[in-house]
Amino acid sequence: MDHFGFIHESRDIKILILFILRRLPGFVDAETLRGLSQCDDGIGYFDYAECLSQLVTGGNIEESEEGYRITEKGARNADAVESSLPYSVRSKALKLIAPVEEQLRRAAMITARHEVREDGCYVTLAMSDGKGEVMHLELLCAGEEQAKRMEKRFRKDAEGYYQRLVALLEE
Repeated sequence: MDHFGFIHESRDIKILILFILRRLPGFVDAETLRGLSQCDDGIGYFDYAECLSQLVTGGNIEESEEGYRITEKGARNADAVESSLPYSVRSKALKLIAPVEEQLRRAAMITARHEVREDGCYVTLAMSDGKGEVMHLELLCAGEEQAKRMEKRFRKDAEGYYQRLVALLEE
């Protein structure tokens, strides 16, 4: 199969993967990373998967249940070679990265988790503004299912819940 695009060699695919991960503030899931890496039509899935695996094995990328994240070693290596990526590929990748970067930054500022203790199930909901925590709330729930629903809703609209809580307390 003929590949169109600027990137064909595994070295260039690895550089692109590192370029992308270097600009993201945390772990990114496998599907999102694959989508971002497909910004050049010359990259096939199997070539991408092989390069990603080699980057993980080589210690340039950390893999966890949350997804993938660049390591210090990977960031140093990316810094040294990413300028060799064609400008058009870098530009297209940066446009694709921007909304994902914003999502990851927002997600990093919101905490929603639950814990089952002897005296019941508690949900912790917290939000920071990047400088410090602006809200921290711990509630006793009727059960784990309720806690999970609360976590999901809080993650979806943490800012709205914060504003409504402040408005209620100011009445």
